[in-house]
Amino acid sequence: MEFLDNMMWHALNGPQRDFSEGDGRARRYLENVATFGAVPDEPRAEDYASLREVVGPGHVAVLVRRDATPPERWEVVDMFDCVQMIGPTAPLSRSTDPRIVTLGLSDVDDMLELTSRTKPGPFARRTWELGVYLGVRFDGRLIAMAGQRAQTADHVEISAVCTDAQFVGKGLGRALVRAQMEMITAIGKVPMLHAAATNTHAIALYEHLGFEHRCTFPILIMRAPS
Repeated sequence: MEFLDNMMWHALNGPQRDFSEGDGRARRYLENVATFGAVPDEPRAEDYASLREVVGPGHVAVLVRRDATPPERWEVVDMFDCVQMIGPTAPLSRSTDPRIVTLGLSDVDDMLELTSRTKPGPFARRTWELGVYLGVRFDGRLIAMAGQRAQTADHVEISAVCTDAQFVGKGLGRALVRAQMEMITAIGKVPMLHAAATNTHAIALYEHLGFEHRCTFPILIMRAPS
């Protein structure tokens, strides 16, 4: 299995270990960072037993891996297909968009408010600490953003790409994703992302920016046995 087939596991055991808890059988992001859990490339029953202890009986874990299969006794809360896409490997020329600002601790409440309305995927109070988050403000209000979530030795996931409904169609998402691609390729890593397979508008945007489909697999949201 390649690292990208089980990216969260390799992120949690690599560059983002300080944001995780667990052991060699199962890990998860800290609760106020992200909801994703992970088990080894070839999981065994004892690995899922360890994941149950890490997330807590009756609590939810989200698995993002190519061969996600519900383990015995775990309740499937939801399952949907996502497309994994890989961006350019060569450094991109840097562009300057005066609308884009770097977001930080003082912007957390605004990021939480924007993601609660636009629903780009899970976003917690400390998610922004996983990488650089960029945004656009209008009259002081955060109206669009895109950030970096999971990271391995070679890849950085672009995530939380969202725009306020009133400002869709103004190229904000394109500008923010492009800026993230420039930053990631500048440090010698490869940008990648996940998109719900039904989100054809976003997928078309990413294709336009040079992303290519790598694979499609299910995201599994499941509840640990009590």
